[in-house]
Amino acid sequence: MREKRWQVEIIIDEDEGRTRATARLHTADDTRVSGTGTARLNPADRNVPEIGDELAASRALSDLAHNLFECAAGDIEELTHQPIRLER
Repeated sequence: MREKRWQVEIIIDEDEGRTRATARLHTADDTRVSGTGTARLNPADRNVPEIGDELAASRALSDLAHNLFECAAGDIEELTHQPIRLER
């Protein structure tokens, strides 16, 4: 079996107490799937940017996983011409 390598790139930016992350999946066959996530600083909390980055990135990765799952389901439906229901 040939090893495949997929890469996920996470881009994080901050603006006025809000952190936004975008996770982009790149595959060898040019499949492009992405997900986004955000976090915001609670005014009562200490400002620790790393925590906002972690929360936004984890939410972006979760969204990416969901979108990749939906992409796979769509590919199966396209091949079988049947509606499907996949279990997570």
